[in-house]
Amino acid sequence: MRVAQRVLAWERAPAGSHIDITLLSPAAMRRMNRRATGRRGLTDVIAYALPQPDGAIQGDVYISPDAAEFNREELIRLAVHGTLHVLGYDHPDGAGRMRSRMWRVQERYVKKLVR
Repeated sequence: MRVAQRVLAWERAPAGSHIDITLLSPAAMRRMNRRATGRRGLTDVIAYALPQPDGAIQGDVYISPDAAEFNREELIRLAVHGTLHVLGYDHPDGAGRMRSRMWRVQERYVKKLVR
């Protein structure tokens, strides 16, 4: 899947930017969620950004297909979502999440990738 690379290109990320996407089992994602956020339980996506001295962006996106409806479109949505987090996008929790700029950008990219 080249989702991250396409999003990086659309966002005009600096040359040399790269994001790895890894699928995790529910148990592995629960452990990562606890270490990363201190929260117990399963989450669908966790993203880490590793900015580089030359301006490039390196990052990791971890997805648990078992935490969400597992189909092609949702897997693409989670990959785009995590990639946007690595690029610095964020969204509020709760009801405002789906009205945020990040969500609008995410859904525009998902439509481009799913067609």
